[in-house]
Amino acid sequence: MKNVLLRSISGAIYVALIVAGILVSKWTVLALCLILVILSQIEYFTLCHHNETKRKNIICAVDTLGGMILVGATWLYVYYMSLTGFAAYLMYLLSRLVIQLYISKNTPLVNLAYSFMGQIYIALPLSLLPLLNPHMALAMFIFIWLNDTGAFIVGCSIGRHPLFQRISPKKSWEGFWGGIVFCIAAAIIFGTFWPGYFMDMPIGKLMGMALVVSIFSTWGDLVESLLKRTLHVKDSGNIMPGHGGILDRIDSMLCVIPATLCYLFFTVNL
Repeated sequence: MKNVLLRSISGAIYVALIVAGILVSKWTVLALCLILVILSQIEYFTLCHHNETKRKNIICAVDTLGGMILVGATWLYVYYMSLTGFAAYLMYLLSRLVIQLYISKNTPLVNLAYSFMGQIYIALPLSLLPLLNPHMALAMFIFIWLNDTGAFIVGCSIGRHPLFQRISPKKSWEGFWGGIVFCIAAAIIFGTFWPGYFMDMPIGKLMGMALVVSIFSTWGDLVESLLKRTLHVKDSGNIMPGHGGILDRIDSMLCVIPATLCYLFFTVNL
C-alpha cells in the first residue's frame, strides 16, 4: 500500500511538471527540456558504464553539456530564429572527438559510440519538443499516458499472447491493442468537445496522431527495455520512487516526439 501511494504521488508530480512545463511559457519549455536532458544523460552514462570501477566523469559532463546545447539550439531557433546554438553544438561534436584522443583506453570507438548514441537517443528527441505547438504537445503526452494506462489495464486483465517475448515478456498483444483503443477514444473526445484547442485538426487526423503515438510509445518502451536487457540492469535508476529512473518514465517520449513531428509535418497541411 505504501509503495502504491508513493508511486501515485511521484507520478502525479511528474505529470504536473510536464503539463506546467509545456503550457506556462517558452521559458518553462526550455527549463523542462534541460532538466530532462540533464537527468537522463547522467542516468544513461551511469547505465553504460555501470560495470566500470573508475568512470570518466569528464565525459559524462561533456556529453550532458552537449545535450543541453542541442536543446538550447532548437529553442533559440524556434523562438528567436537564431542558428548560434547549432554552431555551438557542432563545436561539441568536434570537441568530443578530440577529447577521446587524450583518454588512454582500449575501447575508444565504444566510448564514442556511447556518447553519440546518447545524443541521438536522448538529446535529439528532447530538443525537438519546442517545435511542437503546446496544445499538440499536451495531446501527445495525454496519448502517451493513456496508452500506458490502457495497455496496463487490458494487459493485466486479459493479456495472454506475448507481444515481444525476447525483450519484454510481460507485454501482451491484448495490452497493445488496449492502449490503442484508449488513445483513439481520447482523440475522438478531443475532436468532438475541444476541436479548436488542438489546431482545428479533424477528428480523423487526431485519431491518426493517437495511433502514431500509441505505436511509437510501445516501441520506445521496447527500445529502452532492449538497452537495459543488453546492459543487464532492471531499472535505469531510482530518482522516481515507485517508477525507477527518469529514462524509465520518458522512454516512450524519446520515440514519440520525432514520430509525432513527422506525422504533423506530413499531414497537417493535407
